[in-house]
This record gives sequence, structure tokens and C-alpha cells, in this order.
Amino acid sequence: MASLRDLGLSEYEARAYRALLNTGPTTAKELSRASDVPMGRIYDVLNSIEQYNLVRTQTASRPKKYVAVEPSTALDRLLEDKKRELDEKADQYESIVDDLSDELDAADPVEEQFWTAAVGPEETIDLLLERLAAADQSIVMVAADPVPQRDMQTVGDDVLATLEDALDRGVAVDVLMTRRLVNSLSENVGERYRSTLQARDDFDVRTSEEVTGSFNLIDDAEVCIQVPNPLSSGDAFGMIDLKDPEFAANVHDEFAPRWEDAEPLTF
Repeated sequence: MASLRDLGLSEYEARAYRALLNTGPTTAKELSRASDVPMGRIYDVLNSIEQYNLVRTQTASRPKKYVAVEPSTALDRLLEDKKRELDEKADQYESIVDDLSDELDAADPVEEQFWTAAVGPEETIDLLLERLAAADQSIVMVAADPVPQRDMQTVGDDVLATLEDALDRGVAVDVLMTRRLVNSLSENVGERYRSTLQARDDFDVRTSEEVTGSFNLIDDAEVCIQVPNPLSSGDAFGMIDLKDPEFAANVHDEFAPRWEDAEPLTF
């Protein structure tokens, strides 16, 4: 059940404010009795909810009287305080992440093989976005089949945003896809490509009908291979991520001639 404590008030502060709504203008002593807030605490509690702008005071009277601000106004003020507090927390956490990003330097790449896998459409996309975000030098994307139409706009936007971040880090991006896949992309992806990415020298998109599978080559050392679902055409069953420079070099050798023969993307 919702409580004023959920918006930051203490138990005594919530009691005092609720009691003020019932008593109308009243003194601290009378409010202490009405709210069951001890007399030794009532002035601190009133000062606190006054700082929240939940009460108004009649300072000219002796003793001083207090009256509650209307609930709709009081709740709006508490909500704004919480939003401001959350914004400050978000800024604080972003600053911490920036500091840690400089502090937590990754170790030199390990040359030995390492592989991992994801199963399921959502897990596959999560792994893909993670590995694209880890690229330092280059990304090669080869894509044949679209994901299910219900997911295409979200997935396309997420992948494009990740590629834009990579480009801003100085990563070169080459994308090879089928014309069928191009036609299935959302209007938003097409517009961002035309307005933002098409003119960049470090971003190149080409199309070829010889593309039959989907994989990603990262930093010439890591390959993410999409595994199609044999029971659902166009759906992703999973993804295998293999870190092996020798295997990655072989994949690139197979990719290179197809890239040379592909046509630059035009809308």
C-alpha cells in the first residue's frame, strides 16, 4: 500500500502531515497530541516538513501555528524532490562510470582460443550488442536474413546505435547484406543511414545476393556466428562467439572477394 514514506518522509513526518490535514491550523503542542509524535521531537519534525514545503506557518501568532499545504500540491512537491534526487544520483553514477572506465584498463588480449554461446533471440541480440560494443579497431558485419518482423525495428535501431558509438570511438565498420534484408529495415534506420552515416569514410555498406549466412568479424580476432533456427525461418536460434585470430583470418579471406564484388548500398 502506498505510503508517504515511499516519497521520502519519515514515520513521524508522515504522521504530522496527515494529522495537520485533519486539525487545520494548529500549534506544535496540539499537533503532538493529534499525531502521537513526541513533544520532544515535534519541532524538528515540523522544521523538516516545512523544508519539504508541505506546511505553511503563521509566525505572527503566539504560539506559532502551522497548516498543511493541500495534498495535490504537497505530493507534486515530494515527487519533484524525488525526481531531482534521482537525476543527481544518475549524474553521480555516470561520473563514477567515467572514472572507473579510465581506471579499469583491460589486460592485453589473450591469444589462445576462447568461445561462448547464447541461445534464444533475445540472448543472441544481447551477445551481439555486447561484442560490437567491445570493438576497438574494426567491425565487419555480414547479414543475410532479417529477424522476425515484430523485432526488426527495435533490433535495427539498437544495432545501429551501437555501430554509431563504435564509429565515434574510431572503429571502422563494413556491412555486407542482402537486398532483402535492406528492404526489411525500419524507416528510422534508413533515414539515419542517409542523414548521418552515408557520408562517413569509416562506414561502408554494400549488398550482395551471394550472402547466405550471418556473422560478425571483430578486430580481425573474434567471430560471432549467428545460428538460424531450423524450425523457424528467419528466426535466430543462437550465436557462437569465437575468439581465435587464426580462424578470424580465414573468415576474412573468405569475406574479402565477396566484399570486392558487392555493390555499394543505394536507396
